[in-house]
Amino acid sequence: MMMMMMMKMARRLPHQTCLISCMVMFLFFFSNQTSALDDGDENQLQLLLSFKASINDPLNFLSDWNKTTSSNNPCNWHGITCNNSNSSSYIKAIELSGRNISGKLSSSIFHLSHIETIDLSNNQLAGQLPKDMFVGVSNSLRHLNLSNNNFTGVVPQGSVASLEVLDLSNNMISGQIPDGIGSFSSLKFLDLGGNILVGSIPSSISNMSSLEDLTLASNQLSGKIPTQLGQLKSLKWIYLGYNNLSGQIPEQIGNLVQLNHLDLVFNKLTGQIPVSLSNLTQLRYLFLYGNRLTGPVPQSLFGLEKLVSLDLSDNFLSGEISENVGQLQNLEILHLFSNNFTGKIPSALASLRRLQVLQLWSNKFSGEIPRRLGYRNNLTLLDLSTNSLTGKIPDTLCDSGRLFKLILFSNSLEGEIPRSFSSCKSLGRVRLQNNRLSGEISAEFTKLPLVYFLDISGNNLSGRIGERKWDMPSLQMLNIGRNGFFGNLPDNFGSEKLENLDLSENRFSGTISLSFGNLSELMQLKLSHNELSGPIPKQLSSCMKLVSLDLSHNRLTGPIPTSLSDMPVLGDLDLSENDISGEIPRNLGVIESLVQVNISHNKLHGTLPSTAAFLAINASRGGW
Repeated sequence: MMMMMMMKMARRLPHQTCLISCMVMFLFFFSNQTSALDDGDENQLQLLLSFKASINDPLNFLSDWNKTTSSNNPCNWHGITCNNSNSSSYIKAIELSGRNISGKLSSSIFHLSHIETIDLSNNQLAGQLPKDMFVGVSNSLRHLNLSNNNFTGVVPQGSVASLEVLDLSNNMISGQIPDGIGSFSSLKFLDLGGNILVGSIPSSISNMSSLEDLTLASNQLSGKIPTQLGQLKSLKWIYLGYNNLSGQIPEQIGNLVQLNHLDLVFNKLTGQIPVSLSNLTQLRYLFLYGNRLTGPVPQSLFGLEKLVSLDLSDNFLSGEISENVGQLQNLEILHLFSNNFTGKIPSALASLRRLQVLQLWSNKFSGEIPRRLGYRNNLTLLDLSTNSLTGKIPDTLCDSGRLFKLILFSNSLEGEIPRSFSSCKSLGRVRLQNNRLSGEISAEFTKLPLVYFLDISGNNLSGRIGERKWDMPSLQMLNIGRNGFFGNLPDNFGSEKLENLDLSENRFSGTISLSFGNLSELMQLKLSHNELSGPIPKQLSSCMKLVSLDLSHNRLTGPIPTSLSDMPVLGDLDLSENDISGEIPRNLGVIESLVQVNISHNKLHGTLPSTAAFLAINASRGGW
């Protein structure tokens, strides 16, 4: 509107006057369009250019940070945000996260008069943090993120009363947390994790009355957790894990009724779990694993109905787990492994509809697995191994249709492998070894499409499995040793990925299938302690990745194939206790990888190759 009025006025003026008026109008129009910085704009410009001069910018993100360009307004520069006020203009944010910039950090940008946000995270910045970083800083600064760089030195002294977010995580900052950290009175988010800080957590941290998120994890902090933490009533997240903190968990933490996440893992904490933690009714994640906690789990802890994940593993906890655990209806993950828990596994666990991961291994649990476990749950991983469990394996464990890992080894379980497992198409890792399981394996069980690891060794399983078609295309490891299987060996297992195959200590008879030579990924083959006969197939030399071959304690005949010398990484060869005859192939001595050989108790003759592996053979064992 003003522009139109001035143009109308110009039409009524003489030519010279019109020219001057038009120049005034142009300058007026241009100044409004460029909206240069407010008072002190030249100083602000120099502060930015000083920062740029201190860093390397290999991808040229800051190529427009140049006052000689056609527009010298920093508000248009990459990573710069200014306020949108019509009356004034000033820089309020510098956001250059993940720009691959390196070099040292100039303190200049901390002196921008109205700066609110500085985010230089996820770069390659290095060197010590400027000592004056927090000195003379504008009270407008709210958000400072220097995480995921390579900064060294100590946390600078000083404070910024207005700062709400301070993230210096994942650098190489050393020294102690300064006691003056408590003067950051407006902080809501403090993350110093992933550095090499030492010393104790200063009690002055209790002055941060607005603090909601506290992360000091993955440092070398020591001493006790300050009881003053209990004064920070706004806290929702505490992460102090992976340090050297000692002493007991302060009961005062039970005062933090807004707490959502408590993580004190991998420290040296001792004593019992405080009953006061039962007051944390908003708690969703409780991680205390990897400490030295003792005593029972407080029954009242199972009243925290919002818990999603509870991990108390790798401690010295004892006693029984109360049936009150059934109150945790939102629980998805329960880890109690590597403790000294006794008694029965609570049957109430079967009622937790959201339960996906249950790991109770390496305890002293006894009795039966809850009969309905898996029926109502959403199980994807179940590990009850290394306990004293008895009885049968429940046929409901895979009712979720999502069970991927089933780990029950080293118990005293008996009976058959449930028929329901044969239709559990989600199974990938199955470990049932070292129990008292009996009966036969169903034909459908040997056709599970996702099983890559199957260990059922050390049981009383039996039957013929060589006359059926195996179809396990994902199989990488199969161990059925130390059972009572008999008949011929399977011709193949439906997998080209097999790396480890152990069929030892059964009653297999017949010959070794020539098709074993097609297992191109095979690294270990163990067929020992069976009743196999016939020659050693020369096709085994096609297994070019084979490191260990054990055919001992069978009835094999014929010579040692000379083609075995073509196996480039063979390190362990055991052909002992057979009826192998003929001379020892001289070219076996050229296998440089071969470090252990046992060919004793056969009908071999001739001299041994003069290599270390053969010279180590004790001739007194005789029979070769």
